[in-house]
Amino acid sequence: MNLQHACRTVLVVLLVLCSQAAYANSPTVVISAEQPIASQFQYWEDPDASASLQDVLALPDARWSRQPDGKATLGITSSAYWLRIPVENAADTRLNLVAELGYSQLDNVRFYLLDGGSVTRTLETGDTRPFYPRDVNHPNNLLRFALEPGETTTLMIRVATQGTMVLPLTIWREHEFFESVADEQKLHFFYYGCLSVIILINLAVFLTLREKLYLFYALAIFGYLAFFASIRGFSFQHLYPNAPDLHAHVLMLSMPFLAMFSILFCMEFLKVRQHSPRLRKALIAMLVFEISYFVSVPFMSYNTGIQLASVSALVFFSLLLVAGPIAWAAGVRAGIFFTLAWTPLTIGVLATSGRALGLFPETFFTEYAMQIGSGLEAFILTLALADRLYREREQKIRAQADSLRQEKAHSEAQDRLNDVMSHDPVTGLPNRNRFEWMIDEELRAHPERRYMVGVARITRLKDINRTLGLERSERLLRSIAEHMSALAEQLTLLHTSVDQQGRVERVYQLSGDSFGLLVDVERAGDNFQPLDQALKQLAEPVLLDHLAIEPHPRFGAASYPEHGRKASELIRNAHVGMEMAPHGPFETGFYSRSNDIYDERRLTLMSDLKEALTSGTTELHYQPKMDLRSGQIIGFEALIRWQHPERGWVPPIDFIPLAEKTGVITQLTHWVIDQALSDLRTLQKIQPGLGMAINVSARDLLSAGLEEQFAQSLARHQLEAGHVTVELTETAAMDDPEKGLEALGRLSALGLRISIDDFGAGYSSLSYLKQIPASELKLDRTLVHDIQASDSARVIVETAITMGHTLGYQVVAEGVESGQDAARLKAMGADLLQGFCLCRPQSLTDTVDWLEKQRQPEESRNASWSD
Repeated sequence: MNLQHACRTVLVVLLVLCSQAAYANSPTVVISAEQPIASQFQYWEDPDASASLQDVLALPDARWSRQPDGKATLGITSSAYWLRIPVENAADTRLNLVAELGYSQLDNVRFYLLDGGSVTRTLETGDTRPFYPRDVNHPNNLLRFALEPGETTTLMIRVATQGTMVLPLTIWREHEFFESVADEQKLHFFYYGCLSVIILINLAVFLTLREKLYLFYALAIFGYLAFFASIRGFSFQHLYPNAPDLHAHVLMLSMPFLAMFSILFCMEFLKVRQHSPRLRKALIAMLVFEISYFVSVPFMSYNTGIQLASVSALVFFSLLLVAGPIAWAAGVRAGIFFTLAWTPLTIGVLATSGRALGLFPETFFTEYAMQIGSGLEAFILTLALADRLYREREQKIRAQADSLRQEKAHSEAQDRLNDVMSHDPVTGLPNRNRFEWMIDEELRAHPERRYMVGVARITRLKDINRTLGLERSERLLRSIAEHMSALAEQLTLLHTSVDQQGRVERVYQLSGDSFGLLVDVERAGDNFQPLDQALKQLAEPVLLDHLAIEPHPRFGAASYPEHGRKASELIRNAHVGMEMAPHGPFETGFYSRSNDIYDERRLTLMSDLKEALTSGTTELHYQPKMDLRSGQIIGFEALIRWQHPERGWVPPIDFIPLAEKTGVITQLTHWVIDQALSDLRTLQKIQPGLGMAINVSARDLLSAGLEEQFAQSLARHQLEAGHVTVELTETAAMDDPEKGLEALGRLSALGLRISIDDFGAGYSSLSYLKQIPASELKLDRTLVHDIQASDSARVIVETAITMGHTLGYQVVAEGVESGQDAARLKAMGADLLQGFCLCRPQSLTDTVDWLEKQRQPEESRNASWSD
């Protein structure tokens, strides 16, 4: 029985191994719940780069070559390559996946997702196109897609490039990709940070000593920094995303740049003029070549430039590799460091150049060899420069070291350092570090208790600084801190701690204008009146040099454990709570997650909105405007609507304010302008002369490109500017009155009509409003809501209409919900009408149908309002 059991076991193991081997040889990437995703693909070379997707789909399987490890280095080629990757979801759950071509220098990359031979999605990217929009904000070429359980899709990728054809393909689970990117970004950040520090140190030494050696070295390291930032695509992503041609030239320019200053550094560091005339001549000849190459880059094709750079790099680095031993043999101490530094860099360059020319495969070493070598080179040469600097300044450093070794001075310096690190230098209050440490210690000691973190900010401190100067504003700040500390002594509900020097701590200074304290909620019970009274006293004017200065403090609070379980989170939420309006009789704004506009979900909402603008899931609805005298529809207002694939209809109030804060509003407004004018062209075919009103925010008004966007869209859709109205709130232009009026003047000069929206909802200056080149005034819906029931409401509306007419405005009543209100407003003298009494905002299709139905006699449209 034991023998039979053993045989059966061996048979099962063999079957499992065979099935795994079959899986490994299968061209389909089968993704299970736990196993790593295989990196493999099939590829076909298109020599003349002319094949279409249909041509490629018709190819027999025998024409395809298989790359089992998912990485291919094909050298510099003019051919296009097609990749085919069937992907199957063998897991029980939906998979969110990312396909990555991990080489940022590919010129043109086109992704196709196929379902049974039909293309379900196409994405074009590459570094010859503007960086945005992309599926993922990353320099590599990426495609996001999802598979339901059991679903199979085929991913086709066409790649063409003038440089090196490097094809490292990886299929990621979405969360694993972002985790990997985060880890990789940390390493890049460390690398670039180290190079930046080395550059700054050497520039500082150069500015101090005026020795050009350090300037040459700083510029050489900057060349490496620019080269790696370009070849990794980071500079394209962050500095000039809309200039792919500039990106290519920066990459080519960085190579001769780093070579030029490396040669100059080598000549100065190794003192080749004194010991090796022949080496000096060779270096000068190389320098002349690199200068010529640098000057010729703008007139050179990318393909030629990259090949020339790869070949010249071999000569350049080989020459500098022998320069170190020559100087070493001549007795120059620096030659030892230079040889040690340049050897790993040269190896890295050989590996990188070989990979670029297709001689070496795509591996971790060939991908990162030059970057690793440059880091070692920079580190070793930095040590060499430090050694040189030390030897030249040895006596001075020794004297400084002797001074620092004195025990008393060291002890005093340490005490001062500790005090500076834990206390504010102006007020002497313990600082944020001390506050966070105290809170975390208290929560760790008493996790079951309830606490409240409170923050206060002096909102007028910047104005006070500019008006009174730094010295007097610091005295004011000290006075406020003393007042706050005196009030805190009287509040038993505040947590109190004592530092190592016996100083009592109740109030902490979190920044230049912010203060914090910790409230023991259980000690306070339900009585927060003493604390609220103290806060009110803080808002009272402070006397300084016979001036009564109002500090205008704001207060925010967050509760433990509801709003956070550690100090940093509670402080952050208390600051957010400061931006929320206080409720009830208290002076403090309490944190609320539902009103936290900085919530991570709302940040995700902005990335979803960007994607929606490019994928077409946003749409415009239109609400008509009617001339009360003629009863005719004279135009429409465009209103944004967004159908989120997961959250359903997202109200504009949820995403418009956040879009304004994050800058997405500019992209959104540009989309609205173009779409609204395109739809206006359609509506004018039914009724010529119709107008379109488009809402513009304060951020849009002050942004560059708004006038150009209107001009381009008007020309593209062949519309007259006078048919387009720009609506802005009465306070929108007052964020920066001078620039706001200039921007409105340019829009008006273009021929656009200007409308002041939501009039009566703000508190703007009438003297300022009359300077706006507007032709229309829209009464806020809150003004017209009660005109039937309230005499005071009618008086306000009549006054607003009279004032609007006096200023030369056409007056629009919006938010009108009934025919009776419409008739009343007509009698009051309002010019135009907008509201539910006409119809609710509706899609373009429904608007077209509604508009055609309105083509009836004027009397029948107005009959219901004249009763």
